[in-house]
Amino acid sequence: MKILVTGAAGFIGSHLCEALLGAEHKVTGMDNFDPFYDRATKERNLDACRGMEGFNFVELDLKDPAATRALVEQGFDRVVHLAGREGTATSGMEDPYLYMEDNYLATLNLLEAMRRTSVGKLVFASSAGVYGNLGQVPFREDVSPGMALSPGTATKMACELMCQAFHNIYSVEVYVLRLFTVYGPRQRPDMAVSRFVGAINRRSSIKRYGDGSSERDYVYIGDVVEGLVKAVERVKGYECINLGRGDTTSLSSLIGLIEELLGQQAMVEESPIPPWSAFRTFADISKAERLLGFAPKVGIKEGLRSFIQWYRKEQKA
Repeated sequence: MKILVTGAAGFIGSHLCEALLGAEHKVTGMDNFDPFYDRATKERNLDACRGMEGFNFVELDLKDPAATRALVEQGFDRVVHLAGREGTATSGMEDPYLYMEDNYLATLNLLEAMRRTSVGKLVFASSAGVYGNLGQVPFREDVSPGMALSPGTATKMACELMCQAFHNIYSVEVYVLRLFTVYGPRQRPDMAVSRFVGAINRRSSIKRYGDGSSERDYVYIGDVVEGLVKAVERVKGYECINLGRGDTTSLSSLIGLIEELLGQQAMVEESPIPPWSAFRTFADISKAERLLGFAPKVGIKEGLRSFIQWYRKEQKA
């Protein structure tokens, strides 16, 4: 298949491109190298792909509708839309307009380009954040999303609705994948695992929100990529599908595991849990198991060990 991957230079996108190329698909990767974090890091993410047969890369901003349509007009069997503005530390609080433009407007431009060029199958990366602080766990896809906790989360919810509308009106087939907390080699530097490992390794203090009892569903990058590849192969109709591990790890336990693996004690500064942060995320993955054959294999300790090995190698490079 000929596949377009947006956000290809990012953490998840670069891993996905490698996996698709390894399965002998032709992949066009696209990224706008947003300065949210260092361009050189993203360029390194693409190094392995650039050496693989069947890979083409385009630097482009999806906020430009003409450029987006010209890209899609190249003709693709599938589009995987991973591009978007992230940033767990603010999630749109400082400049919500950027999130509206980079998430919602960019996604609308991509959907418009797809329906006008008859590219009919999309895998869209949404977020577990759409569940907000739902009390009912694990989170199931057939339960209405919770209250939006931030402007960033609100744009993801809006993107899901727009995908649904384009399926309903134009028969674009969409799998919306609600990603939980993905971690592993190349993880964005602003995310918790990356920040904690870096700070503890440097013997700097870390900020812990709350008393450490908050919980996240941490899912390893290799498992998520397997789910994404299956979604690319099987996308049909319109479905929302959770991609998590299906269990939770408390913040205190996460820090304790990192301390153990690094052989270094953390210096912890406690801060109140901010209003944009959910207390718990927990995926019901039974739908992913049924539709994608999704079966996460990597436990949290094994995954953290893999990340730390990669981190140490990067520090020496």
